Amino acid sequence: MRFLLFLTVFFIFSPAQLAQDLLQSGPMVGYSTMREVMLWAQTTEEAEVHFEYYEQGNPKVRFKTEQVETQKSTAYVAQIIADQVLPGKNYNYELYINNKRVKRDYPMTFQSQELWQWRTDPPEVNFAIGSCNYVNEARFDRPGKPYGSEYEIFTAIHEQKPDFMIWLGDNTYLREADWNSRTGFLHRYTHTRSLAEMQPLLASTHHYATWDDHDFGPNNSDGSYSLKETATEVFKLFWANPNYDVTGEGGITGTFQWADLEFFLLDNRYHRTSNRNYTEDRQMLGKEQIDWLINALASSRAPFKFIVIGGQVLSTEAWFENHATFADERHYLIKKIRDARIEGVVFLDGDRHHTILSKQQENQSVYPLYDLTCSSLTAGANNSKEVLNTNGIEDTFVGQHNFGLLNVSGPRTDRVLTITIRDKDGQPLWTREIKAQDLKYKR
Repeated sequence: MRFLLFLTVFFIFSPAQLAQDLLQSGPMVGYSTMREVMLWAQTTEEAEVHFEYYEQGNPKVRFKTEQVETQKSTAYVAQIIADQVLPGKNYNYELYINNKRVKRDYPMTFQSQELWQWRTDPPEVNFAIGSCNYVNEARFDRPGKPYGSEYEIFTAIHEQKPDFMIWLGDNTYLREADWNSRTGFLHRYTHTRSLAEMQPLLASTHHYATWDDHDFGPNNSDGSYSLKETATEVFKLFWANPNYDVTGEGGITGTFQWADLEFFLLDNRYHRTSNRNYTEDRQMLGKEQIDWLINALASSRAPFKFIVIGGQVLSTEAWFENHATFADERHYLIKKIRDARIEGVVFLDGDRHHTILSKQQENQSVYPLYDLTCSSLTAGANNSKEVLNTNGIEDTFVGQHNFGLLNVSGPRTDRVLTITIRDKDGQPLWTREIKAQDLKYKR
């Protein structure tokens, strides 16, 4: 009888099951380079975490990351580098908690970037974009109809199998109970990251992110926010970008490359002037960040240079929090891009709870700038069209939950960007094609 009882207890509380129960969220695949990849996981309590991985098709040659102990003070998060990868490989990986493997019923894979330079044309690249992700939690939400819905959109993104995803801001929504304490920040980020529908996407797609007001602090928050250093710390804890604060001025400004493309992740909150302060020169990004951006863009040889920012840039509708409400600074930014004769610029942003493609061409001597606003993933959608946005391309407006899938293909000297906006089920809503050759100055 005692033996049967022991078997029953062992079955219910087996080491493998205990390891499963210790996983709060993830694993998530972070940045990728040719020689290392960042892996992320969160446990429910203090635990030892490591990963093992192997090249697809060669499971006998296995690699093991370092082992780290998760701590309550950092929300039990583990960020660990897989540092034995080689360029252009696809890997399967496994998560171990307290030396017990955590099994999942979906793929857990990552890839290293290809070493194509001086060898071949750059590879085809597919990446997803989206913003405004609200995950309901009734005890902290405002009364009435839940603001978040249609979480199946993450399944739709996962099924597209993008190489990576860029989160354009408002990736989580801090509530009134959250933004006045570090405890609140950690709770909100943990709650959002733990959404069941998101886990398969996290596990096999590389992720990069910038922020906007709702994952920085209160609604419409700015550089005066008292917990902006806490916001920075927690953002860096839950995301796995390759770098932050590249300007040395604070915040989360960063950059990364994928194939022949370059991405510039801007911070539109840390240095921002209050929306209602007109007593001084107003800024959303700040001169130091813009000047860093111009220098970085001028150094780039990428056919497409994607500037990623939480809020709209090119919309002429000076409404809510877009860059048109900081007209002088926006003029400075665009003029610097034009004066430096930087080619291939495309803006990617969110915030507005709808999607629209904007196009600006001041005269025939310059190429058109494009601004793709892509929103909302799960937060309430906004079906009000931008009637005052003279740069908006009308038949690109989408007022329902959606995401973007961007493809860059073609030979090195003739790359083409194809933008497809898809609904919550992954069905295409519209498609546009932009040639890199059309984003150049006439010689």
